[in-house]
Amino acid sequence: MAAPFEDLDPLLHSQLRLAVMSLLLSVREAEFTFLKEKTGATAGNLSVQIGKLKDAGYLTMTKEFSGSYPLTRCAITPQGVAAFEAYVQALQRYLKPPDSA
Repeated sequence: MAAPFEDLDPLLHSQLRLAVMSLLLSVREAEFTFLKEKTGATAGNLSVQIGKLKDAGYLTMTKEFSGSYPLTRCAITPQGVAAFEAYVQALQRYLKPPDSA
């Protein structure tokens, strides 16, 4: 019988990465400055964490210019949505483990 407590996705188990994914799940796409403001993270830390999520395929990042200002947008991918949902389901199993027999 499998253990009721499966491993949690280490990419989503980080507070900042989980916050970014939660925000993107609700808005689907957001500018870097929005994510920075909502999470309270420094630009450097947020950039590193977004890079990890991008490398995992959980979000996409596009860079363009608005006038002479750089504009970075992040969008959650279907893979990111699925990973987030699996993470939430795993957490729910931690909260309600099966009864011991």
